Amino acid sequence: MVNDAAAPREQWGSRIGLILAMAGNAVGLGNFLRFPRQAVENGGGTFMIPYFIAFILVGIPLMWVEWGVGRHGGMRGEGSTPGMFEALWKNPLAKYLGVCGLFMPVIVLIYYSFIESETLAWTFFSMIGSTQGLDQEGMRGFLDSYQDPLNGGVHAAWVPIAFFLVTIAVNFWVVSKGLVAGIERLAKFAMPLLFLFAVILVVRVLTLPAHEVVEAGVTTSYSPWDGLNFMYTPDWGALAQPKVWLAATGQIFFTLSVGMGTLQAYASYLTKRDDIALSGIATAATNEAAEVVLGGSLAIPAVVTFFGVTGAVAIAKAGNFDLAFIAMPLVFNQLPGGATIAGLAGLMWFGLLFFAGITSSVAMATPALGFVEENFGWSRKKGAIVLGILAALLGLLHVLYNTRGFLDEWDYWAGTFGLVILALLETVLFVWVFGPENMWRELHDGATIRIPRFFKFVLTYVTPVFLLVMLVWWTVQEAIPILLLHDKPESEHMVRWASRAVMLVILCGQLYLIKLAWARRAARQEVG
Repeated sequence: MVNDAAAPREQWGSRIGLILAMAGNAVGLGNFLRFPRQAVENGGGTFMIPYFIAFILVGIPLMWVEWGVGRHGGMRGEGSTPGMFEALWKNPLAKYLGVCGLFMPVIVLIYYSFIESETLAWTFFSMIGSTQGLDQEGMRGFLDSYQDPLNGGVHAAWVPIAFFLVTIAVNFWVVSKGLVAGIERLAKFAMPLLFLFAVILVVRVLTLPAHEVVEAGVTTSYSPWDGLNFMYTPDWGALAQPKVWLAATGQIFFTLSVGMGTLQAYASYLTKRDDIALSGIATAATNEAAEVVLGGSLAIPAVVTFFGVTGAVAIAKAGNFDLAFIAMPLVFNQLPGGATIAGLAGLMWFGLLFFAGITSSVAMATPALGFVEENFGWSRKKGAIVLGILAALLGLLHVLYNTRGFLDEWDYWAGTFGLVILALLETVLFVWVFGPENMWRELHDGATIRIPRFFKFVLTYVTPVFLLVMLVWWTVQEAIPILLLHDKPESEHMVRWASRAVMLVILCGQLYLIKLAWARRAARQEVG
């Protein structure tokens, strides 16, 4: 069923705007927070081998799948996966499977905005020097107080709430402006500034002098090059560990934002003349430059220099926040140049994290906004206001109950496990249901390059099998224990089940909206 009731859809203003917006969607907090932590925690160079294999066999193919699915649906007036899936598979079930592409981005948007608001807060704190002079224990207390406003401490409870609400307001003000005046303009401003900040910090980190670190009673001198050496020297024996391969493949999902529903929404604004083969490669290459070249050359060498390899691994195991909000400010406080340099470095570090976050979060709002615009006739401004209020209200639960597992549940089920489900569904529909030949033809419409034919085999057989194996493995190894709350303190059980209940209500609400939207379409066709 073609969405014949939709008004004429926007188009991207320029090729560079499209690439920067797509790259902004992919380049997020995971590039500079999750990637360094995963690399360090999984053996440095050992992690990089399965990482690049997964990038070739899963990442790049999924990038093309999502561009293809999005443009194919957009040409038929569909800006979200329920309609896109029905355009590929003429079956009543297709639109309901597409709920994944609405559910995942909305859920991730809400908790992601809270994390994003922390980067905004720490940008401000760096400017006014709030973290200068703090030791590791002091930095820990500063972070813990912010993340648990119910317990008070350094920060008043209104501080994290205020930064969160400001972040939500900025996000939805941008998306309310539309594709070109809002999202594309943000990308043209934020992405170059992000790369500028990252390059300046990388150059400064790599020119740091060696630093003596005491490990197990032995003093060892570490330089930034020891961090790079750790990053790219593999332990070949560790490659036999399945967890390294799972971690690497999982990072590819995070880093490229595949399986989210956002790339498809952006690609729906393309025309038949647009080159999705080349643009997909350009987007993936831009993301990898941000992640491997900049993200890998920034946090890891800096932390190894001042904490040693053993200390860096311990910080990585403690989580993303320890690396970004504790270790890096401690590094900045020890830079030559005193408080001015420390504040400037902190401003650029947390500033680039905020830009990385907001260019991704505005993309997460796009599928839901497109759905209500095309199916219920809402204006972009009305959709942004309603979704913004919903995100603000539900996001406050993350602000207040973050330390009790509320956010962890959303992050796992929607931001980790759910990505693989959507990726597998769209790959099967686009390749097998739509047909391998139709898929291959769709990817090359408007293309100025030919995708190597090797990738047709990969898309048809390797990628779906890879995804299926990964989904089964994750279900057995992680999803079932997490569902049953194994190893979770009883004090968190009630909050975690409440968190799941809220997600279930959102999912059921979206399924109902899909049913209602298609009933409206059927009624319009009868009248027509």
